[in-house]
Amino acid sequence: MPRGWFHPRTATGASSLIPAPPWHYSGDLLTVEYRTDPARVRELLPAPLDLAPEDPGAVALIWADWQSCATTGEELLDPVRSQYKEAFAVVRCAYQGRTYSRCVYIWVDKDFALARGLHQGYPKKLGSIHQTRPHPYGPAPRIEAGAVFGATLAAADRRLAQAVVTLREPSGTNGFVNGHPMAHHRLLPSIEKDGGLALDELVESGASWSEAGQAWRGDADLELFEAPTEELARLEIREPIAAYYRQLGVTWDGGRLLASGTTAP
Repeated sequence: MPRGWFHPRTATGASSLIPAPPWHYSGDLLTVEYRTDPARVRELLPAPLDLAPEDPGAVALIWADWQSCATTGEELLDPVRSQYKEAFAVVRCAYQGRTYSRCVYIWVDKDFALARGLHQGYPKKLGSIHQTRPHPYGPAPRIEAGAVFGATLAAADRRLAQAVVTLREPSGTNGFVNGHPMAHHRLLPSIEKDGGLALDELVESGASWSEAGQAWRGDADLELFEAPTEELARLEIREPIAAYYRQLGVTWDGGRLLASGTTAP
């Protein structure tokens, strides 16, 4: 029988795009938080999700430079299989009296990262993502007060966002918008025409293990741009909150089903 945790399934399973969880990550994150019109957040929340009761218009736009692997860690010694970048927009929402984070837009630059995200309920698309990397020598910024980092996001040859982040001081947090378990939908249309959804799950997921370095807080100059096939700019910037930098490690090892069949056709 063909083997493999994910497509393509083959005689040996070696061609599977992604292995079975757990998946382990080491990364550098640049986070820019701001406030938008809560109505623009609400339009991205399908039933039974609702706006977060506090600060409902808060948004986090996050750039991440990752190295990742499965249980054996072999991908780390074949860097093309472990290294990728992503940029994603996170809002907060409420479900049955609990506040969750929710990724509403996300772009990645590798196919294996896209496949992992679709399994988890992240709405991943391909994009071009870049961010300044810190280094203790030469012209690259150190992780210290006054350090300046740049970040850009593009998709389908259009720039969608750019930011310049200046670190000011150590912080006790890495922001608050992306600080809850994630509430995502796993959706798959039926193969039959007008057959509705074959898969319709509201799920909760988050890190099963994590560790992190010192977070730094600063400020950001953030711009969003219109594009014909992207809607990130609808989350328009009304008020900046803060920017953050942090290095961290996390493990993802499955989620929890909250509800089925909640999404309208």
